[in-house]
Amino acid sequence: MNDLRDEDAKRDLGDTFRRLIAATGPISLAHYMGESNQRYYADKRPIGGQGGDFITAPEVSQMFGELIGLWLADMWIRAGRTEPVHYVELGPGKGTLAADAQRAMKRYGLTPKMHLVETSRRMRDAQLAAVPGAIHHHDLSRIPTKGPVLIVANEFLDALPVRQLVMTDEGWREVMVSVDAAGNFIEVPGRQPMDSAVAEARRHAAPGTVIETSPACATIMFEVAGRLAEQQGAALFIDYGHSDSSNGSSLQAVREHQRAGVFDAPGEADLSAHVDFAQMEQIARSRGCRVLGTATQGEWLNRLGITQRAAALAEFAPQHREALMRATERLTAPDQMGELFKVMGLAHPDWGEGVGFNPG
Repeated sequence: MNDLRDEDAKRDLGDTFRRLIAATGPISLAHYMGESNQRYYADKRPIGGQGGDFITAPEVSQMFGELIGLWLADMWIRAGRTEPVHYVELGPGKGTLAADAQRAMKRYGLTPKMHLVETSRRMRDAQLAAVPGAIHHHDLSRIPTKGPVLIVANEFLDALPVRQLVMTDEGWREVMVSVDAAGNFIEVPGRQPMDSAVAEARRHAAPGTVIETSPACATIMFEVAGRLAEQQGAALFIDYGHSDSSNGSSLQAVREHQRAGVFDAPGEADLSAHVDFAQMEQIARSRGCRVLGTATQGEWLNRLGITQRAAALAEFAPQHREALMRATERLTAPDQMGELFKVMGLAHPDWGEGVGFNPG
């Protein structure tokens, strides 16, 4: 049985999609994205320098994870230092963020159990090397239900499948994936009317208008917010996206640090889409969770004192001053990661406001 699964994993995902489409008709864009990313994260080493396809904020500088750890420690201390407490990270990459956050939390007496939600066996090995003793889970269902949870998700929601609806001359239809005569993947409108799935205020848009949603993101947010409301705790979601809902497709592919075509190589590139933080806030509130706010990454890190932290590290290690300043700029500058990336904070209703979401 294992041999058969290994053989399936070696098959070209594009060919698998073509056979499926030939047999059953066009597949949804969400299906295409979900299967592609599942293969990509299982088989590739996406994060890193020359060997990866992209670099995430924790890999830019240790300051990123340290400030997240300090924020979590501050929330926990002001909430009364309740024990037991659990650190939970969704999609923890190489474990860099968790390791940096753990080190910072420990300085303030916070030593939570470390829980990492990860499905890739390859990534789990790297995470255990960075965070020895971490407990792995396939999803949130196995996370302990006793004690506050401190949840972190950095560049996690953007990789979850999106669903797109397009306004056609016949009305709203779901965006599907088919193949042309040459075997290339193309977008086509589905046959099933989808007008009832569109809010009345947006129903009479011009032909060609695209609405993008992520049921998978909504499910994760629903579960996380419920956890916080029921067992206390706080959460940070850090991702690129928009603070207000808007029309249009944001789906993109990245391969070897370069933009690629979404349909060029299924399973060989990272597919992602912008997170609708306005919708995520609505879902969190519906569960009785406190929304601390959504700030740009640059604003949030500056309010937490990243510039002062960089200066202190440079004072201690002057040979690294230039690298520290470059890292700070990359994380906070509006034309780099500072503006496009957003930070959303959530907490139990009885927990504090949360530093970084309100000026001053």
